[in-house]
Amino acid sequence: MRLTLRRALAMGATLALVGVMTPGAAYSQDDPRSCNDLLGADTPAYVVCHWLAKPEEALGVALFWGADDGAHLKEATPSDGKFLDCSAAGSVCPEAPGGGSEGDENSPFPEGAGDGGAPDCEAGQQCAVDGHGEGGDGTVAGDEQTGTSTPAPTPTPTGAQDPAAAAAAQTPAGQAITAAKAVQLRVWIDTELADDWKAGTETFTAAVKRIGALAARPEVAGIRFTSQLGYNTTFKTDAEITAFVTAASDALRQAAPGKRLGIHTVVPELACGANDTCKAEMRKRYPLLAPEKIESPLIAGRVDQLSLDSGLLYGGYDAWKINAEQAHLNQWIQVRARSWDVLAQIAAEETGLVGQVTDAKIASRLSAPVKDGGAQQVNVWTSVQNAQGAVNRLIAWDQLKKLLPIQRRLAGVYNPASPETDMTTDLKKLSEVFGQIYLTTV
Repeated sequence: MRLTLRRALAMGATLALVGVMTPGAAYSQDDPRSCNDLLGADTPAYVVCHWLAKPEEALGVALFWGADDGAHLKEATPSDGKFLDCSAAGSVCPEAPGGGSEGDENSPFPEGAGDGGAPDCEAGQQCAVDGHGEGGDGTVAGDEQTGTSTPAPTPTPTGAQDPAAAAAAQTPAGQAITAAKAVQLRVWIDTELADDWKAGTETFTAAVKRIGALAARPEVAGIRFTSQLGYNTTFKTDAEITAFVTAASDALRQAAPGKRLGIHTVVPELACGANDTCKAEMRKRYPLLAPEKIESPLIAGRVDQLSLDSGLLYGGYDAWKINAEQAHLNQWIQVRARSWDVLAQIAAEETGLVGQVTDAKIASRLSAPVKDGGAQQVNVWTSVQNAQGAVNRLIAWDQLKKLLPIQRRLAGVYNPASPETDMTTDLKKLSEVFGQIYLTTV
């Protein structure tokens, strides 16, 4: 195999990039740029390591390009290609067999090629041009039997909106998405597909189509398709839950490709910590909510976000002398220990901040999950309806505004069908304290 000068240079650049040098270019252990200490004891002697950029230097590079909102990146222009011109005076290039230089910009066309690189074809012969045979220009190749050809489907013009998405934008849910976009809120659709799935294929298909049309809008980041999974009475067995999550995930991935999918539930055992009696009782009370069962759809890649409710943490563990603060700490330590954040984004679901709340309560319930490292965001309900039908609303606006450093990690759960003032006014107010919004959609 012949090695051209250009290929040799490319190989050398690749080896330097990964920090692994060939024996002839080995660096001394005294070299301050040596990273041989990072190699394992069983590394072959001919493999050595050399920092192209030390960690602190890499940080400086990253800070340089990211400074001033990426000003240097915006100013940067593509590098002019560095090519060897073997015809230039003083240039030395490897000689290809039979004479001539190989691999430079003045290399001749292959034998049989015409001007522009297109091959010469005999009269009446079909030839490939630019690497494409018949149909390679975007049309469907002719049928071998009939010789007819069918034009490729006309793509939707850039910037044009799918008709189903355009119709969905006119619905109340679609208008809520538009209003959220106007105040720069990142949007999740918060819906419930479990009842539709249990109602049968026709009902489920219609629901997925409706949600998919809403989610097709570019401002929608994801879809949370079920809540209280395994905690409420909708499902009785593990098999039912698995079948539902699988069906919903597959259908939504097809109806709304590229959108993230989420579920909401609770894992009571996690807050028990090391108390085995507590863990055994929680498994007995909630057989569908064992950690390994909730973990299953994460491992399978069915969902991209898991929201864990915090409702049981406050008073649900008094029998084992585990107070709310300790239950909270136990849960997020367990989540972190199980590395669930590697499988999906983990969110804390907080329903207990409506009405009058103290500054301490706000701080502990919103910052603790993130501070403990178990959750990447906290979802806050902006209204909660009690058993008597009365609606309690979020009123701690001044306290929430103090949490500006974690605003992007805070999401409001909002029902546009039950506004406090009106949808537009409500969303503008919510955008002052939240970076994201979960729009409840039926």
